[in-house]
Amino acid sequence: MKGRVLKSTGSFYQVQLDSGVVECRIKGKFRMKGLVTTNPVAVGDWVEVELEAEAEGRGMIVDIAPRTNYLIRRSTNLSKQAHVVAANIDLACLVVTLAAPPTSFGFIDRFLVTAEAFDIPVLLVFNKVDLLVDFPEALDEAVQLYESVGYQTIRTSIDVPDSIAALRARVAGKVCLFSGHSGVGKSSLVKAMYPHFDIRVGDISMAHMKGQHTTTFAEMHQLPDGGYMVDTPGIKGFGIIDIEKTELGLYFPEMKELLDQCKFYNCKHLNEPGCAVKAAVDEGLIPPTRYASYQAIMQDDEGPYR
Repeated sequence: MKGRVLKSTGSFYQVQLDSGVVECRIKGKFRMKGLVTTNPVAVGDWVEVELEAEAEGRGMIVDIAPRTNYLIRRSTNLSKQAHVVAANIDLACLVVTLAAPPTSFGFIDRFLVTAEAFDIPVLLVFNKVDLLVDFPEALDEAVQLYESVGYQTIRTSIDVPDSIAALRARVAGKVCLFSGHSGVGKSSLVKAMYPHFDIRVGDISMAHMKGQHTTTFAEMHQLPDGGYMVDTPGIKGFGIIDIEKTELGLYFPEMKELLDQCKFYNCKHLNEPGCAVKAAVDEGLIPPTRYASYQAIMQDDEGPYR
């Protein structure tokens, strides 16, 4: 039987079949492109299931269908291993906040690079905008920065019903992943859009201005408007994996269109003469923060690449 993985708890998976949800284990080992992953089966995967005759409501995952895309990151403290956040995604909503807690541009850019590499459209959700009423220019600058390089954005607050309605309209009918740091309000946004979902909402730790983990495992919820919502655990960092350094510039849209204008075909856009990317940075055509993120990823020798 063919089904979709709704939830992964490490050892067991909840799979939606036409006949209902069954709890499954994995039969054998699955490998993806030769990568060593902490979770060979991910939320959103389409799988083949064999039901267990002796145990009602249980089954065995025997195969995984080819993925249209997937979001992958380096596993925490395991630089050579990868974790598949979710698979077969129509839209990734990266929830970011400029306060309580702040999301760095470096984190945003690493997420965007991976999404670009694996063909996943991204909507940047600038949340908790009510906390920035005294600093509107900071929000405007951040939104303009990412819109200028081609990304879609939306401003939200659970205290502004129109913003919640607008976000709900953007995700309706799609398989939509919600990701971001702990405490940025992912679960609160989902709860505001769909009050019937059983999702825990946490508080901010005032001692460290970081969010408390409220989502333990990635979980997919069917939406009343059509489509699915994937709620994920908050993540501290986004380690890039399975992207060659020579390809990195392809995943910065504002750099990609300039690559064929560099003097050298193998230009790394760091110290080479005749670099069109560096010239664009100097001329203000590429945002300095984006180029700084590119440099940081290129110079990361901790093993974010395969």
